[in-house]
Amino acid sequence: MRRRDLLSALAVPAALPTDTLFRKDAERYWLQLRKEQFLLPDSRAFMNNGSLGVTPRPVLKAVEEYMENAAALTIPEYEYPRWGYESLDSQRTIAAAFLGCRKEDLAFTHNATEALSTIAAGIDLKPGDEVLSTDQEHPSGRAGWLLKQARYGNPFREVPMPIPPASPDALADALLSAIGPRTRVLFFSGILSATGLVMPVRKICDAARAKGLITVVDGAHVNGQIPLRLDEMGCDYYAGSPHKWMFAPAGSGILYGRPEMLERLWPSIVTGGWDRKQDHAERFMKVGTNNRAIIEGMVAGIRFGNEIGWPRIYDRIHSLARTARARAAALPYVKLLTPDNDALYGSLISIDLDKKIANPFMAECERRKIWIVRGTRIRVSSHIHTRPQDIDAFFGTLEEVAKKTGV
Repeated sequence: MRRRDLLSALAVPAALPTDTLFRKDAERYWLQLRKEQFLLPDSRAFMNNGSLGVTPRPVLKAVEEYMENAAALTIPEYEYPRWGYESLDSQRTIAAAFLGCRKEDLAFTHNATEALSTIAAGIDLKPGDEVLSTDQEHPSGRAGWLLKQARYGNPFREVPMPIPPASPDALADALLSAIGPRTRVLFFSGILSATGLVMPVRKICDAARAKGLITVVDGAHVNGQIPLRLDEMGCDYYAGSPHKWMFAPAGSGILYGRPEMLERLWPSIVTGGWDRKQDHAERFMKVGTNNRAIIEGMVAGIRFGNEIGWPRIYDRIHSLARTARARAAALPYVKLLTPDNDALYGSLISIDLDKKIANPFMAECERRKIWIVRGTRIRVSSHIHTRPQDIDAFFGTLEEVAKKTGV
């Protein structure tokens, strides 16, 4: 798309399709929303929201508008066109209302990796104190603890998860039963990155707290994919990625902590005010000058979801995932890692393919402009811009390649 066409598309984002249309023809509603609110070409089937979501027009407009106002020094209330020093109370209030917590307990970071690294580095542990985790964590989530292990001698132990699990309890029991006498921290994902399995966070956190353990949840795949209230999860710390399912631009992240746990956490990047514990989570945003436009875009993403209705969004994306799971379950050459239990997945399902079929399938997806995670383990992660025809294209391509390779 040429720059002039892009600026024209962002000038006045179209109004959302009406509720009347949704009630009359829901599929037409979603197709119209994709066409008018996203810049995705018709030829593109995007099935990789689990890595990086697609930013809608109103969010792009908010970023562009803030940058223009900053350049012209016409920002309201004589605010600096930056973040990294300011409290951003109004923006945190909006984000906290969506995430289900107090704004005082919420900080903005650049991504979940930064938030997780801050948490891992900031927790005081004695040499020999153990961090217990699952064997399904994202490398970015594991890295902070591996660094702590290498530098301070805090063992990082991983517990095998049952894939696929028979029930949510099976996931909780696998982790909780592995707690040992040296365990001081439980670190796990709210939704496992590789498989999309939803962990029973509250059950795990309640059991851990009863044993005096600290709980850290990697929520990179949680916020925006399934309903969430941070103040009801029971975890001590949480890190999130708004750029996956919250419509936010890349470069925005979330750090949350319970008040008494934030007070105990050391910041890693500091400027003036880092030691003002009465500022609560705000201390962890004092990192120097940053691009404030990204935060304005994240807030615009929340407002975009609010306008559509998050329950409607959750219903839609889970329905797409159910459709994808049913298609996968019908194929004998696919190992389905997502159970037939709605409590165990949101909008991301996962399958394993034999190498004989995986490589030619990847090549064919690239040729047909179907975006997925490359590898023998494949995630199908949908959002409201995903069309039924995109799922048809994915599985139709898989079936064609399987037939050609004789699998």
